[in-house]
Amino acid sequence: MWKAILLTIAAVALFGCEEKKTENLTVLAGSELRDMEPLLGDIEKRTGIKLLMTYSGTLDGAERLIAGEPTDLAWFSHGKYITLVQGEKNRIVAQEKTMLSPVVMGVKESVAKAWGWAGNPNVTWRDIAAKAESGELRYAMADPASSNSGFTALVGVATALSGSSDALSAKDVDQAQLGGFFKGQQLSAGSSGWLVDAYVRENGRLNGIINYESVLMALNRDRRLEDNLLLIYPKEGIITADYPLMLINGQKREAYDKLVAYLLSPEFQQKMMEQTLRRPVIPQVKLSAEFATPLLVELAFPNDLTAIDKLLFAYEDKHRRSSHAYFVLDVSGSMAGQRMQSLQTALKNLTGQDQTLSGRFSRFRSRESLTFIPFDNQVYLPQTFTIDDPSSQSTSMQAVRQYIDSLQPRGGTAIYQALQIAYRMALVAKGNDPDRFYSIVLMSDGQNNAGISEQEFAQFIAALPPQDQGIKTFTILFGEASQEGMRHLADITGGSLFDGRQSLGLAFKSIRGYQ
Repeated sequence: MWKAILLTIAAVALFGCEEKKTENLTVLAGSELRDMEPLLGDIEKRTGIKLLMTYSGTLDGAERLIAGEPTDLAWFSHGKYITLVQGEKNRIVAQEKTMLSPVVMGVKESVAKAWGWAGNPNVTWRDIAAKAESGELRYAMADPASSNSGFTALVGVATALSGSSDALSAKDVDQAQLGGFFKGQQLSAGSSGWLVDAYVRENGRLNGIINYESVLMALNRDRRLEDNLLLIYPKEGIITADYPLMLINGQKREAYDKLVAYLLSPEFQQKMMEQTLRRPVIPQVKLSAEFATPLLVELAFPNDLTAIDKLLFAYEDKHRRSSHAYFVLDVSGSMAGQRMQSLQTALKNLTGQDQTLSGRFSRFRSRESLTFIPFDNQVYLPQTFTIDDPSSQSTSMQAVRQYIDSLQPRGGTAIYQALQIAYRMALVAKGNDPDRFYSIVLMSDGQNNAGISEQEFAQFIAALPPQDQGIKTFTILFGEASQEGMRHLADITGGSLFDGRQSLGLAFKSIRGYQ
């Protein structure tokens, strides 16, 4: 009898386990969706579906889908651009909008009041462009070729300034108005999250930021700023991210439908709104009073890939502030062989040799200055180039490639000595031409064993006057370099660490959004 009871209990337990078995779904997602992670446990509990998230920018994500990267789902701020670039290779089986967040301009409340923008529903994108062109509005915006928020902002601004009520076409782009608008951009970034952190650190010299409504509301909610942001919803309208959940693997249709049903339920939409400050997509959930503007004027998203490409290239080569990038490159003996070849290939790809979707928009830009500072146990003569023509076969691009091919490995590793020289050069250049973006990229495969120490370099940075401390170092982890040391270097200069151990080329391309 007891044996029968035990067998029954075991069967019930086994049945229960089978009933509660979790199904894993892989998701290629926009990087801003990291804030959904606290809700993933709830999704799994309610649906039995565990979402395995991998994060990517818009262009990179589209490229990975085109290349056939296996994933069950894709989840980005927009599906329209991804559909356009995929063309006949479209892998999207189904898609459903899950939440809403417009890309808007946040302006310091004190500034908005002084300009008469507080409580004013008639502020236009042209008003914003005029303030930017005059130098009064100094704002942060993510790079459109790297970040979903920057891309959406660029499309929205260009559409509004075109004056057309139709979807933007190539002939509608108002180059003069866009040029004035982007004169106000004082800070760029490859991701909307990093942009916010940088804005908090540097908001003394900035008075505006373009980002998702949800991100700016969260910034106000967290009380990280002394002067909160007033969100401006321009009269012509904005473009709203609707975060479509896209089914890529058709064999997962049943699980996808189950997941979508829960994501669109009042229970989840309410939690999502409260925790991420994105708007619900179903009418059953009432918009929280925390949202200042209940109704939005929506601009049409372009349905012409040519118009989008023209807009992105015009931004990179014409409208954004020109930049001066310093590449501090380890050519010590440990870089011999495959490592040096990887470095040279990664750098030459930025001269227009990488014709992938992300590669086309991460190449060196027109008007950009580049200074290469190679080092081993000593620092070699820096070489500076200015890109007058961004086409792959231009004289300036060929000169850069010839220089890169000339790099030869030898000697020890004087990281901080080379960095100090780069900073001194950048500070002189900034003094002569303050209207550029200045940045330093450090790539090393080892640890410092010559020249000044890490502590001496940190003391050098700390001793700089406040106006000279805005030049950031973006470090690339490679080979046996110390992750802790490279991260510390990035942190003390306000930069960021990139892991180049799997792909040096991807690391260099990722940094381009910050330069």
